[in-house]
Amino acid sequence: MIKTALYPGSFDPITSGHVDIIKRSANLFDKLIIGIFKNSSKTKAWFSDEEKVEMIKEVLKNENINAEVKIFNGLLVDFISKEKVDILIRGLRALSDYEYELQFTLTNKTLAKSEFETIFLSASRKYLYLSSSLVKEIAQNYGDLRTFVPENVEKKLIEKVKQMEL
Repeated sequence: MIKTALYPGSFDPITSGHVDIIKRSANLFDKLIIGIFKNSSKTKAWFSDEEKVEMIKEVLKNENINAEVKIFNGLLVDFISKEKVDILIRGLRALSDYEYELQFTLTNKTLAKSEFETIFLSASRKYLYLSSSLVKEIAQNYGDLRTFVPENVEKKLIEKVKQMEL
């Protein structure tokens, strides 16, 4: 039986921490979908959905990771049902993430139209502090991004900051 896993997020932008979770997940499951929330409740996105897909696909190619990238709108549980997902993957950095993710998981189970399990993968030690918000802050202040994002994403961030200055 093929097990399909979904790793959803806003990925604005994808970070090295996200890539770490994606690599580890791709090794655990037969099929991995990276789902980009179309209408995330987070603050205004720096990148369009199409730019996010492009960046993620380039990372997957460069890292030789077998995964699909899909954009979705609406409730996560509807996307899970539509894609016949067996496993929902959520990354955890800190205790505060766990509290939020537990609430998120229990709500999803209540709303679910299909059966799936949620698996929490803890961030690798070197990415425990890393977030897309932190990466954007570093980019805005012309900091060195190499440790935090893949090379193609670093270039896009630098371009975006230059555009914002115009």
